[in-house]
Amino acid sequence: MSQKAPIVKTGVHFIDGNEACAEGAIAAGCRFVSGYPISPSTEVVEHLSRRFPEVGGMFIQMEDELSASICFQGAVWAGEKGMTVTSGPGFSLMMEHVGFAAMTETPSVFVNVQRAGPSTGFPTSPAQQDMMQARWGSHGDYEVIAIAPDSPQECFNLIITCFNLAEKYRCPVFFMMDESVGHMHGKVYIPDAKDIEVVDRKNTDRKPGEYLPYKIYGGDVPEMAKVGTGHKLHITGLTHNEKGYPEMTPQVQTSLVTRLKSKILDHAEEISMIEEKFMEDADVAVISYGISARVALNAVEKARAKGVKAGLVRLITIWPFNDKAIEDVAKRVNSIIVTEMNLGQIVHEVERVAAKSVPVYFEGNAGSVTIDPDYLADRICEVAK
Repeated sequence: MSQKAPIVKTGVHFIDGNEACAEGAIAAGCRFVSGYPISPSTEVVEHLSRRFPEVGGMFIQMEDELSASICFQGAVWAGEKGMTVTSGPGFSLMMEHVGFAAMTETPSVFVNVQRAGPSTGFPTSPAQQDMMQARWGSHGDYEVIAIAPDSPQECFNLIITCFNLAEKYRCPVFFMMDESVGHMHGKVYIPDAKDIEVVDRKNTDRKPGEYLPYKIYGGDVPEMAKVGTGHKLHITGLTHNEKGYPEMTPQVQTSLVTRLKSKILDHAEEISMIEEKFMEDADVAVISYGISARVALNAVEKARAKGVKAGLVRLITIWPFNDKAIEDVAKRVNSIIVTEMNLGQIVHEVERVAAKSVPVYFEGNAGSVTIDPDYLADRICEVAK
């Protein structure tokens, strides 16, 4: 398609998180998206369906989320950067293809604008109830990367990070938004394209016949090749050897699956992003992420105004979970409060790492509303005593 408009809408915009996510995907080089409408994520693909004709991209509305989650992976193997967009019920349907992306090492970005569940639940309300599903939703042993933004600006910035990580580690990467962040309007600064760091695909420069699709030529991630360039590619979810051919032996299974995990876990600290505020003198650490972290920051400020030394630890990267960083927090404070919009998910990871050092408390809800910052501030003060 011919270029009709600038690829990157440089400048300052007042847009919501969903639109910022769409613009960030374009800036990251995404040119193929398949999806199915579902609240509260639909604005992402609506915006892309308008913008893609201007930048040479394509959006396809599939018949359901199951087909959407495999369609874009085909486009990735054809050489494009691609993603799919959904919310809770659609996310559940995509889980088989999350495992396929992990096993085939397909650079895959899944956007989940979370809403309250289970089932069809409360379609227009916020929640953070899919955090464990992102990590454990498909079967088998594998690793993923999951990132949670807390503002429209981060929706632009961090979706680019998601694409970069997907290309670098060839794995499923989840962008775990929530309804509040997706529909929140705010100032979003979009820099010039030359100032945006974009990781290009590591395509092999080896000639056909000299290249094995799943052989490690250096590092721990195999080089990729585009379908149709003369290479013999066999892409299967079955246990496979370096050629990509099925070879279901205990030795190959162990070697392959161990590498699928280690290529992420060995770089967990490098991948992890954590933000701290007021932690220099904190006695109580509030750990949170996404929209809940914005509320938690307000509660921390209210508690500090009452003389309580409280601080915020915002998890930007959720998976892989940064054990070392949480261990460090636990050594610096007297107690930890985890707050999230669910009835207890990431708190269990914090407990696993920190409970042996300090007491860990939980404040959450079943979704549909964010936690009251005044209530959380009072709870911080109670815990501090």
